Amino acid sequence: MDPLTGDGVRLREFQPDDLDAYLAIVGDDRVTNWLSFDSRDREAAATTLTAIVERSQQPERPDYLLAVTRLDDDRMIGFARLGPTGVQAAHLGYAIAADHWGHGYATEAARTMLKFAFGPLELHRVSAAIGPDNVASVAVVKRLGFSYEGRIRHHVFTNGDWRDSLLYSLLATEFPAG
Repeated sequence: MDPLTGDGVRLREFQPDDLDAYLAIVGDDRVTNWLSFDSRDREAAATTLTAIVERSQQPERPDYLLAVTRLDDDRMIGFARLGPTGVQAAHLGYAIAADHWGHGYATEAARTMLKFAFGPLELHRVSAAIGPDNVASVAVVKRLGFSYEGRIRHHVFTNGDWRDSLLYSLLATEFPAG
């Protein structure tokens, strides 16, 4: 798949040499505190990265998990994912390395994935489930026009405890073209 380009970000396929940058994200408690899994060590990150690369090469790929880079640098600073959830529907997820927070990369990566979802993939609905305390991520989906649908109780087991999620969604007809 060709890279997707947004304002200030590029989304490209993961590469085996992304391991150090990937570990800087999935091995950082500041980041994984907001995700649906605990921090990973180098061995677990390497195993996961290998699986991501293999999934992306399948003819009928099960999801789109893409590395986020800045336009001026191919080093991975985050990732974004669209995972199917039903007929013409997908779940959106994203993470940005803590050292790159506050620069709009999550918003632009999510916007770029939505253009892909509602454009070439012809999806009807995209949802996002966010931890209630993740104010920054809630702001991202609100900025992109998502609607709040409700609270999913004890949705994720991470960091040794159950966590609720706030569910947001966006329909193709609600996403501005272009």
